[in-house]
Amino acid sequence: MADFCKKNIIWDLDNTLYRITPEFADMLDEATAVAAVKDLGVNLSLEDAKSKVKESYLVYRDGGEVFVRDYGISPKDMFFAYHKRKPIAPIVPYEHLLEKLQILPCKQFIFSTSTRDVCEKILKHIGLYDFFKGRFYSVEDFNTYKKNENADVYKKLCEKIDVSPKDCIFVDDSYSNLEFAKEIGMTTVRIYYNQNSAKDKTYIDAAYKGIQSFLEDLPSQLKKCDF
Repeated sequence: MADFCKKNIIWDLDNTLYRITPEFADMLDEATAVAAVKDLGVNLSLEDAKSKVKESYLVYRDGGEVFVRDYGISPKDMFFAYHKRKPIAPIVPYEHLLEKLQILPCKQFIFSTSTRDVCEKILKHIGLYDFFKGRFYSVEDFNTYKKNENADVYKKLCEKIDVSPKDCIFVDDSYSNLEFAKEIGMTTVRIYYNQNSAKDKTYIDAAYKGIQSFLEDLPSQLKKCDF
């Protein structure tokens, strides 16, 4: 059983503190394709670019990576072009999420692959900005654009917020992000949907179907802790 007696929780944002539905995921794929073709000059039709985005996510866990690898787009340009087009309005906040976070006896942070500006907009949209103000971070803050390449960005995050990785629970929907969090000693929790828990992977300490199930279980686990 995972050890949840930790002083800090680091949350992913996208598809963790709000749900990326299949319909919204399609909008995000469209935004990536439009950014690649219209903003960055990739010589593809929008339809073909969108197909590339879907393939890229399956292969690289990143919809824009194909344009970096195969079309010479810089990671930085892809990152910012996509986020300028990323839609916010269709996001549906979870009901009572703030109240459930507020009762946890842990210090809480966000670490996201969205830009800092988009993080702020999303947090305001879902009603969590005041709660996380001063405690949310983007990969952009550490001069990188991904969380699934190596452990360095997690080390830098822990240094920034002045915590030991061993005192942290890291919660993310993407199992490829959890591998490096585990590598530096964090307790890892996967939030999944459908049936793809990936809990058989050795670097995942626990897996929950949706954040609500995790938040239902966590308070009882934390009551056992001697903080």
